Amino acid sequence: MKVLLYICKYTFIYYGMNDIINKLGYLSGGSRLRRIYEKLQVGGDKVYKDAGVNFKSSWFPVFFVLSISDKPQTVMGITDQISFSHITVKNIVQELYKEKLVNIVSNPSDKRSKHISLTNEGVILIKQLEPLWLSFSNVLKKILTTGHPDIINILGRIDSELTSNPLNKQINNLKEESVIILDYNPGLKAYFFELAGYWLTGFLKGKLDDEEEFALRNPEKTYLEQGGFLFFAKYKEEIVGCIALKRLDDYRFELVNLFVEPAYRNMGIATRLIDRCITRCYENQATELWLQTNISLKEADKLYYKFNFKVGVAPKSMNILPGTEKVMCKEI
Repeated sequence: MKVLLYICKYTFIYYGMNDIINKLGYLSGGSRLRRIYEKLQVGGDKVYKDAGVNFKSSWFPVFFVLSISDKPQTVMGITDQISFSHITVKNIVQELYKEKLVNIVSNPSDKRSKHISLTNEGVILIKQLEPLWLSFSNVLKKILTTGHPDIINILGRIDSELTSNPLNKQINNLKEESVIILDYNPGLKAYFFELAGYWLTGFLKGKLDDEEEFALRNPEKTYLEQGGFLFFAKYKEEIVGCIALKRLDDYRFELVNLFVEPAYRNMGIATRLIDRCITRCYENQATELWLQTNISLKEADKLYYKFNFKVGVAPKSMNILPGTEKVMCKEI
């Protein structure tokens, strides 16, 4: 720790206050997110002030929950909906109360909590806020997608990772190697048939037609040269999963040949592989991601619904396989 502090101190002195964040790399992750949040909050407050509206950016999540609720809320109820800390929500409610934008009354069914609802002034304020929120939405989309077109889902995955696997837990288990997702390279070619090929031959009881055999043994010609993508999951030194993203047309892809070695399932690898495919769809401005499945694959079916895939009618550019029992689509 002393060595780390010395390095940070030296870096700070050498490069100066304005540049230290850039020099610390991933170590500055939390600081960067906080700095971005503060810039957005300061800018948002100026927008409200310029519009002559008595409102703060920090109030938005709590106020919005109250604005769409048809019954009074509690601090705990609001906390559960926006995943803020209890004390943060309580403080925002108190600020809104001081501005006479919310009512706080006793909860008749639970003496330990209070019922919170908008006052008449709060309801009237919604009409002033709605056009501003629409403008915020449009501009924030422009700002955030300069970082990545799939930024909202990326932030969601980071949030989910920290919820299921907190930072302190990960640091305490730092020696455990994590799964990484790799783009295709020629050295990975053989693994595609070893993983997807052997699984598919087993699923089809050893029956692969010439076209399927060629696709599995020559994925670069079948997918990459047609505008698609291939991804592999690596755990420690082993390739344990794969997936292909087949291009159907300029704005549609199909998710095919998803497979994870049985010994490495329940590690979230399939989720990571599908995540990468969805991100690549965003990067290519696709509008739809399709897949074909069989109702006997129950775990895969649950996973597809988790990603908001819905049963649909396949586009003409999609080649329906003989064993397909259900076609699904996710709007990007």
